[in-house]
Amino acid sequence: MDLVNAIIIAIVEGLTEYLPVSSTAHMIFTSSFLGIEKEGFVKMFQVSIQFGAILAVIFLYWKKFFNFKDIQFYIKLAVGVLPALLLGYFFDDYIEKVLEKPVPIAVVLIIGGIILLFIDKVFTKQVIQSEKEITYKNALAIGFWQCLAMMPGTSRSAASIIGGMQQKLSRETAAEFSFFLAVPTMMAVTLYSVFLKKWDIIGGSGEHLKIKGYQMLTEGNNLMYFLLGNTIAFIVAVLAIKFFIGVIKKFGFKPWGWYRILAGHLLLFYFYK
Repeated sequence: MDLVNAIIIAIVEGLTEYLPVSSTAHMIFTSSFLGIEKEGFVKMFQVSIQFGAILAVIFLYWKKFFNFKDIQFYIKLAVGVLPALLLGYFFDDYIEKVLEKPVPIAVVLIIGGIILLFIDKVFTKQVIQSEKEITYKNALAIGFWQCLAMMPGTSRSAASIIGGMQQKLSRETAAEFSFFLAVPTMMAVTLYSVFLKKWDIIGGSGEHLKIKGYQMLTEGNNLMYFLLGNTIAFIVAVLAIKFFIGVIKKFGFKPWGWYRILAGHLLLFYFYK
């Protein structure tokens, strides 16, 4: 991976992390298009630059995240993130091996798009209008919905927003709680990818090796790419969040549904051409 590749993938991550379109799918397809999808550092990079996107939420909602008097807010996030942490720990690697293929991801994009076309009509009795009205039970249920995002192409944002609306949150409240829930979820994923997970790489003599993320950061320009990627993802994610909230206030989720359907078909065509 070179500098241009790093910048492109970081922009894609920042644009798509909080939109219901699957940042994982977009980065996988982007790296495939660039011809770098098999590089071990690329896979780690795609996960670890989510840290920059996390900082975008903290930056935009800093009053909420640093209001230490509202202890219930932190408990709700802890309850909501628990299912993903447990299931992710036991099944993430297995699901990644089975489902991180272009065609299944494209199909999931299309199915998720169809669901988003009708979500505003299916969930019409939305009585929870603010985060303070969300109960621990609501938070736990949304956390289980978020686990659907372990399937590449689903979108963590889409899964948790649909879960929020199923729990009678308004679409804006569901979107914002999805942002909040992303912080501990993606923080855990980033720390795991950098410090604990062993990634497959090919050594200089062609042998297959398994090394941890922080070890890859010490090689060549990887640390520079890592820092730059997180910075770009942060800036782009700030703009994307503001744009997304504006769109769902005015149009709901239907535009994202059509986008997913179109993107899914284009990707099926690309990999079958």
